Amino acid sequence: MKSPRGLAIGFLALVIAACVAGPLFQGPAYAQQFRDVPDAAPSRAHRLGTDDLGRDRLARLLEGTRVSLLLAPAAALLSTLLAGLVGATAALAGRWIERALLAATDLFLSLPWLFLLITVRALLPLNITPFASVTVTFVLLGSLGWAAAARVVCADTRALCSADFVLAARAGGSGRLRLLWRQVMPNLMPVLSAQFWISIPVFILTEANLGMLGLGVAEPLPSWGGLLRELEGFAMFSAHWWQFMPLVLLVVVVGCFHLTLHRQEISI
Repeated sequence: MKSPRGLAIGFLALVIAACVAGPLFQGPAYAQQFRDVPDAAPSRAHRLGTDDLGRDRLARLLEGTRVSLLLAPAAALLSTLLAGLVGATAALAGRWIERALLAATDLFLSLPWLFLLITVRALLPLNITPFASVTVTFVLLGSLGWAAAARVVCADTRALCSADFVLAARAGGSGRLRLLWRQVMPNLMPVLSAQFWISIPVFILTEANLGMLGLGVAEPLPSWGGLLRELEGFAMFSAHWWQFMPLVLLVVVVGCFHLTLHRQEISI
């Protein structure tokens, strides 16, 4: 039962190690153009060939994987922190504040999240620097993806509030902030940790969708979504096998995340 999960964790560790160690080896930069060999097939100089601008596909795949695997956990961390803050506050603050926060949560849940994200991103300037585009994408993913997790946190916080140790702390004179920080939050860490890991593959796929629409990470900085734009429309029917490597890596990485989480839930 543990071998598939171990293989998934090992593959994810291998991908992360390759992304981290990639810049340590001498090779072409992801933005360097070899204009004499555009759309070249794999060779010793370019292991996955070059794109239509003559840029090395392997270097861009490693850099895009690094960007996506850094962006998704950062957005998941922001989303988890917002979910913990909103959910715990809703359960502890009182009836009217709880109703207002849960109403806002229901509003976010009722909206098509991906279309809301696309709409908000489309309203922002498109001609921004690559670093600014990474920051904007990270903030949007984290700030719009907290609602579902906040509902879970609120329910668990409400259950914790009726626990004996919380009632004893309240009887001892602890205020709401002290109860939240000293009693509730430490017991919410397993729930928040689970929400964090569940959010990572969701944000990976969401960033890929934004990138394919041209609303994600700006060129020349690559990401999985930007790399997959080459397969849009009829271009995919004439694509060679090496052009599908970003899609294959995306599917395998997301599958490994889901397999790891599924096996963890079974063991729990």
